[in-house]
Amino acid sequence: MAGRAHIPTKSSALIAMIADEDTVTGFLLAGVGNVDLRRKTNYLIVDSKTTVKAFEDAFKEFTTKEDIAIVLISQYVANMIRFLVDSYNKPVPAILEIPSKDHPYDPAHDSVLSRVKYLFSTESVASGRR
Repeated sequence: MAGRAHIPTKSSALIAMIADEDTVTGFLLAGVGNVDLRRKTNYLIVDSKTTVKAFEDAFKEFTTKEDIAIVLISQYVANMIRFLVDSYNKPVPAILEIPSKDHPYDPAHDSVLSRVKYLFSTESVASGRR
């Protein structure tokens, strides 16, 4: 079907993560981790020594890989590369911002939530309702 995003169907769609060690470890224990033949992982563990360039590179890599369906990114990391997160507009992989142990979730900074609010406000104005 033209115009639709392709999601791999042979149980090969992965979830990628960019988050702190505790969050990534929890997801790895749940079976989300993957290492390909080139020894590339589907996650980046963020700590105080991780550079913004590393966040950017991981985000770009994960959003261009065909076998990734969802990218989970800690909201505080997403805030550091907000220009990349906000400019990303493809449906697959979906970008979901998640809270971390040390940084609570702030809905005012969530790009998905802000897009949904924008869509609903546009629809309500178009239909004459508020």
